[in-house]
Amino acid sequence: MADDLQFSWSLIGTGWATYRVADGESEQKSSPSYCTNALADLLIGVAGLYGPDAIRRFSFDLEPAEVRWVLSSRGVDVEIGIYRFPDMFKSFDLPDDDGELLWSSVQSRSVFGHVVVEAAQDVLRLHGEDGYRKKWVQHPFPINELGELRRLHLEGDACDLPHELPSSG
Repeated sequence: MADDLQFSWSLIGTGWATYRVADGESEQKSSPSYCTNALADLLIGVAGLYGPDAIRRFSFDLEPAEVRWVLSSRGVDVEIGIYRFPDMFKSFDLPDDDGELLWSSVQSRSVFGHVVVEAAQDVLRLHGEDGYRKKWVQHPFPINELGELRRLHLEGDACDLPHELPSSG
C-alpha cells in the first residue's frame, strides 16, 4: 500500500475542473466538464465506501472521453482504479477492463476519505456556494454530499486531523 496520498480539485474556468490524485509512486490528472455533476459524484462515491464491502463507480465527462473511477471497499482499505474510455456515450455499458487503466492504488479508507473531504472543503472555502455555481454553471456546490461524507468519515474513521466545514456563503 502506498502512502503520501494527495488529492486536489480546482475549478479552472467556466464548466471545467481539474483534479490530481497521487500516492507517492504515480499520479493521475484529468479535467472533467460540467456535463456531469463531477464533484458531487465523487463525494457520493466515496461516501458509499462507509458500509459493508462494496464497489462504487462514477464517471466524469471529459468531452468526449470518459474517466471512470472504480472504488472497491475491502474493510478499512480501498482499491482505487481510474479508467479512460475514448467516448463517454459509447462506453456506458462496457466493463471497466475495456478501458485504459490510468492509475491505481490501495489506500486506507480513512486517508482517502480525508483527502477528498479536504479537497472539497478547499473548493468551498475558495469559491463559496455562489462562486462555485457561477463557475460550474450546471450544478450547485454539493454541500449536502460534502456534509454526509464528512459525517461518515468522522464517525467511521479514527482521523485526528481537523475537519472544520467552511462557511458556504
